[in-house]
Amino acid sequence: MKKSIIFISSPQKEFRDERRAIADYVRGDALLRRFFDVFLFEDVPACDRPPNNVYLEEVDRCEVYVGLFGRTYGSSKAHEKSPTEIEFDRATAKKKTRLVFLKRVARENRHPMMRNLIKKAGAQIVWHPYDGIPDLTSALYSSLVDYLDRTGRLQTLPFDAAACDRATVDDISAEKLRWLLETARRERGYILVASTPRTEALTHLRLLERGRPNHAGILLIGTEPQRFRSLISSEVKCLHFHGTEIRKPVPSYQVFKGTAFELVDQAVDFVMSKVARSVGTRSQGPQAPVSYELPKDAVTEAIVNAVCHRDYASGASVQVMLFADRLEVWNPGELPPALTPELLRVPHPSIPRNPLIADPFFLVRYIEKSGTGTLDMIARCVEAGLPEPEFEQRAGQWVVTLWRDWLTLDVMDRLGLDETERKLAVYIKTRKMITNQAYQELFKVSKATATRRLESLTRKGVLQRKGTTGRGTFYELRKKRLTKGSKGSSDR
Repeated sequence: MKKSIIFISSPQKEFRDERRAIADYVRGDALLRRFFDVFLFEDVPACDRPPNNVYLEEVDRCEVYVGLFGRTYGSSKAHEKSPTEIEFDRATAKKKTRLVFLKRVARENRHPMMRNLIKKAGAQIVWHPYDGIPDLTSALYSSLVDYLDRTGRLQTLPFDAAACDRATVDDISAEKLRWLLETARRERGYILVASTPRTEALTHLRLLERGRPNHAGILLIGTEPQRFRSLISSEVKCLHFHGTEIRKPVPSYQVFKGTAFELVDQAVDFVMSKVARSVGTRSQGPQAPVSYELPKDAVTEAIVNAVCHRDYASGASVQVMLFADRLEVWNPGELPPALTPELLRVPHPSIPRNPLIADPFFLVRYIEKSGTGTLDMIARCVEAGLPEPEFEQRAGQWVVTLWRDWLTLDVMDRLGLDETERKLAVYIKTRKMITNQAYQELFKVSKATATRRLESLTRKGVLQRKGTTGRGTFYELRKKRLTKGSKGSSDR
């Protein structure tokens, strides 16, 4: 979430302590620091620019002007305005929110021009008197919270139901709304037709809040969702690593933007374009079937869940990371308190974090409402001969892991693979196969030792030998785990 800038204006020498106290207070408060940062001229590095230019540019950039008025007026030439008054006038002209705090001192102790500035400000806004820094920060806190409330940024509604700041009905795509209505009617028998007037359709879909699109509406059918400050992090980051660890440089890295539906489609296409696939024959149907190394339905379910049920108030984005041995989908947020990772493996209720986003996803058949998504994901992986997906909480992120092969770390433990055998497994997952010669070079061993170790892993059911004898022979990871009673002999 992009933070609003607070510009502090005052005679610097008199208010040195107050200026620093305000900056420290805002940056240290758990609520205010989510929404604000503070500009202090004292923090500006040396630069070849006139100070007045820097001041006024920052006034133009800020959302909230805070004026501290006291005894002194500030440096100025005779009959000219001080920087403090110039900044106040600039904030007025630019229609900034102005909060003025008046230090309690005797009237006769105020500079005459400061008295005039206070009179001018008092004719336009209500200023607040204060005694000491604790009183000042308390008054500022109340004013800033009131500002957040008035601008709709302190939400009493859930994120998906709250109005999207600065969005209007014109930010809703007529084409995307028509697609949503047509698809919902075809897939679920939705009552509205594609020609339904826009406002009526948005109202029926619960995508308006007091006549303005809510976050769900912009995310689902907005023209450009990520241009709104509260939705910047709604993008999806997709990364592909050739190995089994996160390492730079990243071979393939895409950041996808768009509506929630577009994010899902783009992320799924990214993953499926990187995994192995095989094409069957027309004898299996009118069209040659395509099967993927990872079940597409399971991949789609993991990504849909991340986009649909993530915590959109978080500054993090959904991350989809494809490794040589697994797919990880990172979703900002945590499970609802009523659910646990164990409960996701048995029938459980559907508890969407963002119901106004989940409902249209249901209408176009991207999800079901019965809480079967994780069960379907598990079933698809098991049917493909893969381990069940893993569900876990990591550092404020909900992570779903789909394994690209059966030889997971847990399976290696159960098979009793030693360090060398584990290293070989990682090598083959990355490079897909190994020859006897490559094994000798990798582990600096003789041909006899390489042969013995490769054949040992073949008997354990980890590897399968391919090709003819001699130079044409190579070993690859067995596609499926051998069941009890199966022989671990090579396949030729």
